[in-house]
Amino acid sequence: MRLNKRLILASSSPRRQHLLRQLGLEFEIRTSGVDEESNGSDDPVEHVRTLSFQKAESAARQVPAGIVIGADTIVVLDGHILGKPKNPENAVDMLQRLSGRTHEVFTGFTLYDRPSDRSVTEVERTMVTFRTLSLQEIRAYVATGSPMDKAGAYGIQDDFGAIFVESIHGCFYNVVGFPLTKFYLSLQQFLKNLEV
Repeated sequence: MRLNKRLILASSSPRRQHLLRQLGLEFEIRTSGVDEESNGSDDPVEHVRTLSFQKAESAARQVPAGIVIGADTIVVLDGHILGKPKNPENAVDMLQRLSGRTHEVFTGFTLYDRPSDRSVTEVERTMVTFRTLSLQEIRAYVATGSPMDKAGAYGIQDDFGAIFVESIHGCFYNVVGFPLTKFYLSLQQFLKNLEV
């Protein structure tokens, strides 16, 4: 995909950067500084829509021209949002709660154009089922430190995370942190709309 505008990712997530590079896109990184803890809603869809927009809008204020991408991913179990663990004990608790259960992963992403200030926000939802995990497996995974920067305290792309997941229904890349197909199609349409 060829772009005639700068592309800016409002995220320091190495996973999102890797996924965008899979599409062959070149982009800059600008962190948004948005506080994820205090700005979200209790409704999962509204939560990721709001935060992805806030991140994109905040980063867009730093650039005169370009398309800014904001994104937010959460894990939801029994209607409760599981963010990033606050400490290793919290990570163990989250993984014990997810063990043997099905949860939802929501990602919201926003495309925000400068200087027109036009934007579009989309949401992807994926169902993920964990097999039953032993406490020993959970503690060994948490000891790697990998769960600490991930919503729900796991990464499906991690060595351990990959063997915790029994099945998924929906977009795999959404669980990694960015729904590539929906993003690709949305970006194409957004670029067309900007030309109108």
